[in-house]
Amino acid sequence: MKFAFKPQWALVAPLALPMLMAALLAAGVVSGSHAMAADDGLARIKASDRIRIGVFGDKPPFGYIDSEGKSQGFDVEIAKDFAKDLLGSPDKVEYVITEAANRVEYLKSGKVDIILANFTQTKERARVVDFAAPYMKVSLGVVSPTKAPIKSVDELEGKTLLVNKGTTADAYFSKKYPDISLLKYDQNTETFDALKDGRGAALAHDNALLWAWAKENPGYEVAIGQLGEPEFIAPAVKKGDDALRAWIDQEVAKLKQDGRLKAAYEKTLRPVYGDKVPAEQLLAE
Repeated sequence: MKFAFKPQWALVAPLALPMLMAALLAAGVVSGSHAMAADDGLARIKASDRIRIGVFGDKPPFGYIDSEGKSQGFDVEIAKDFAKDLLGSPDKVEYVITEAANRVEYLKSGKVDIILANFTQTKERARVVDFAAPYMKVSLGVVSPTKAPIKSVDELEGKTLLVNKGTTADAYFSKKYPDISLLKYDQNTETFDALKDGRGAALAHDNALLWAWAKENPGYEVAIGQLGEPEFIAPAVKKGDDALRAWIDQEVAKLKQDGRLKAAYEKTLRPVYGDKVPAEQLLAE
């Protein structure tokens, strides 16, 4: 007579599986009969009790590192509200410093859960990431020396325009004005230093940023305050992360309704713009 022996794990597994599933359910790692999906950022954030948010480190007043090495700015205030409402504390944010050209890749690779780095919604970007409800609206602008102001795009003919790689300004001028010579940099500090050094006749970026920079740097003016149609800035998540995107939609609506978005403006942007740029001109409805 032949006996069929089963390994011990085969005998224990049927009993252990329900217990394992129950433990995972209690921990929030699985929902119902399905394991946590690879693109379910909301469940992953809750399970880790930490939210990783990509912000700028050199773009005041939206995202920058202060003298104590801490992230500050308008986008950072929003990030704190996200963490407080989702995880119970504004301190449960891991700020990941990003540059404009890295924002999509950081989401794709899973380095961050959310991008809150002045990310303008465009059709091209929406093909590779998912945008949530917008919290801000901007247009492109052009800043130049007061002694040699660039007041129209036509005046850029034969001159060099400075832009950041991967920004809306880069895409706009590359597509609409291919004959204009663009000098591109990765970081904002590099681009603005290039303007100060005379490596370009002007610099194109979001008008909200340019107004703030020109106020802090006498001798420069935003002679072109608006190019094209106004566009919206919104949080972005990995493509297909529907649960996290839906939560952010609700959260942004809540921040608008309860006044916290306006409070973030008053704390970080109003001291820079004063009455020149009212909140209604920048905040998305």
